Amino acid sequence: MKFTLSWLKDHLETEASLDDILYALTDLGLEVEGVENPSERLSAFTIGHVKSAEKHPDADKLRVCQVETDEGEMQIICGAPNAREGITVVVAKPGVYVPGIDTTIGVGKIRGIESYGMMCSEREMELSEEHDGIIELDSGDVGQKFTDWLAANDPSKVDTVIEIAITPNRPDALGVRGIARDLAARGLGTLKARDVEPVNASFPCPISVSIEDTEACPVFYGRVIRGVKNGPSPAWLQDALKAVGLRPISALVDITNFFTYDRNRPLHVFDASKVKGGALKVHLSKGGESFAALDDKEYTLQEGMTVISDAGGIESLGGIMGGLHSSCSEETTDVFLEAAFFDPIRTAHTGRKLKINSDARYRFERGIDPAWTPDGIEHATRMIIDLCGGEASEVVMAGALPDHSRAYKLDTDRVQSLVGMEIPAATQVASLEALGFVMDGDMAQVPSWRPDVQGEADLVEEVARIASLTKLEGRPLPRIEAGLPKPILTPMQKREQVARRTIAALGYNECVHYSFIDAKSAALFGGGTDATKLENPISSEMSHMRPALLPGLLQAAARNQARGFNDMSLFEVGPAFHGGEPTEQHLLASGLLIGHTGPKDVHGARRVVDVYDVKADAEAALAAMGAPAKVQVLRGADDTWHPGRHGKICLGPKKVLGVFGEIHPKILAAYDIKGPAMAFTLWPSEIPFPKSKSATRAALTLQDLQAVERDFAFVVDTGVEALTLINAAAGADKALIDGVRVFDEFIGGSLGEGKKSLAITVRLQPTEKTLKDEDIEAVSAKIVEKVSKATGGTLRG
Repeated sequence: MKFTLSWLKDHLETEASLDDILYALTDLGLEVEGVENPSERLSAFTIGHVKSAEKHPDADKLRVCQVETDEGEMQIICGAPNAREGITVVVAKPGVYVPGIDTTIGVGKIRGIESYGMMCSEREMELSEEHDGIIELDSGDVGQKFTDWLAANDPSKVDTVIEIAITPNRPDALGVRGIARDLAARGLGTLKARDVEPVNASFPCPISVSIEDTEACPVFYGRVIRGVKNGPSPAWLQDALKAVGLRPISALVDITNFFTYDRNRPLHVFDASKVKGGALKVHLSKGGESFAALDDKEYTLQEGMTVISDAGGIESLGGIMGGLHSSCSEETTDVFLEAAFFDPIRTAHTGRKLKINSDARYRFERGIDPAWTPDGIEHATRMIIDLCGGEASEVVMAGALPDHSRAYKLDTDRVQSLVGMEIPAATQVASLEALGFVMDGDMAQVPSWRPDVQGEADLVEEVARIASLTKLEGRPLPRIEAGLPKPILTPMQKREQVARRTIAALGYNECVHYSFIDAKSAALFGGGTDATKLENPISSEMSHMRPALLPGLLQAAARNQARGFNDMSLFEVGPAFHGGEPTEQHLLASGLLIGHTGPKDVHGARRVVDVYDVKADAEAALAAMGAPAKVQVLRGADDTWHPGRHGKICLGPKKVLGVFGEIHPKILAAYDIKGPAMAFTLWPSEIPFPKSKSATRAALTLQDLQAVERDFAFVVDTGVEALTLINAAAGADKALIDGVRVFDEFIGGSLGEGKKSLAITVRLQPTEKTLKDEDIEAVSAKIVEKVSKATGGTLRG
């Protein structure tokens, strides 16, 4: 939206500076996008007087002029045909930049004679295209700034042009009047009264109007003005339109364009002599009609577009553009002036379908002031009669003004709590009244030009906008309770955070995937049922909620392997889903190792990752999340894992904290992953929370009694797992046995076929008294008994 400073001051009585106005506009939400100030580029030009002008001795068309300036008399050589003694001119002294020729003036010699400046034409100063001669002023003092002379004699030439961005919710600011209203409400001036007296009718209107579809066009006003003389519009009107980027066409058309920008009120004028049948009808197109518009283009209309027709056919596209057939020309003497209100939605759809962009469409589709429709036709009639003469008929009308009246409660206390500023109730009411709201007690009647105000929250926004949010002061929130504030994160959120940081610290790279995967991947991990199927998936590859995190990690690994990255450590912490209800989800932390432990080196330390790598990482993550140190490692995980190379970390047969091991080869084949892949999955929610909620750590317990270690070797069947033996030995005396570990395995030899020897070390840690031989022997006997019963093995002799 463009407008000039003088145009704004036609509506706003103000002494505010340009900078104050620009700052206030942006602060009010009407962001200033550009400012064109001609006086800035012309500020260095001054007025001079030619005392003498003599012919150049070596050039017939050049004159050597002695020009009186504010710096004394200067010699300037000029080739303009009107350069002569006694005229008042505009002088560019050495060092002045001339925008029209993109040159900075300097001292130079022309045919051997020095010249100390330049006398300028209008084109050289970008004032117009006139360049037949230099500027001759009929007034002005020597040394006076040319911009000051223009401000007094031809102000349009130095009028500042302001361009602001209009958000879709502020159609009222598409008129200069609406912008001035906002500035007046801010306190930068007083809004001027710009009403006109209704024009007296001289005769009945010879053209009738009707509406077939009142939803497309609720109301239509019109009147005939006869005896007008159409021609060029006056200079002030042309200057105003040129400043905002419009091309002056004729007085009648320029008047309608003026009100489009002045009051956000699009109008249209028909040549009354070209309206056939003495009637205009607003209706919807049937589809297939041809329409020649004012932009000299032919359009084929679709069904349901709002059009205005006479007996001969379509004459105008309602709310968008007039027709070429009934357009006004210099020969026009009788006009039909139209002011209507068209449905914003239908107008927008029609414009998009026909790809027509016009000032009228831009305003109608955002919403104009329907209540100002009868006033608009009176204002335009007055200007037409003043500029073009003629006499007006009675106003004809079809339909009825749409009732957009509504009111919302202004809670002044609520405004202060929401905005965060102390705004007196009287100031709030005054701000709304300045914006055109009518207060009835605590109810605010919304003005008809503000379709964006649709609730009490919008009233708050208006009060805050006028008060200026730049006055907000930062204040700390008051504490609800005395003392230290309570933690923001819940214990489970804290545990999730610890898991994420711990696994990352172990060297894994975090991945974040969609919670949706394809049906095939979901089925591989025990999901893919209808309970987790999406009704409206993003794509076929995201049709189900994920039952685990490993599918996403395996897909990422496959993509990396395809690009030559074979060694990787990936992890993810997030929810997995075992149903479609909000409560049917659980938190998981999964990690994936593929490839080698590091790059090649001369020491041969590089090796392929194995089960014990992920076991160590899983145990570290569990320990960081607060899992007990004593856990059991059992078999029996689902078929995602290699049947002989995995383990479940448990607190009991039914309390599973996590799973680690090698991914089953069939899973790797499904994802086209090369080589073995090690992984772990942890269930943070299964870790018991400590009974004590104190933030302090428990007292450190140190044992002052010496520990004792005893070694045992058992002969068992080769199918017996070492873990079974370890668990049996550890259960012999849970209070005394501190740890059990395997340190040797032997197969073959004198043991015979189908047998093996497993050697374990058992650490005994007394807590009450030093162990004696008989105590140690008693525990050893229990260990042998437990292991023999659990494995069927015997103590090796």
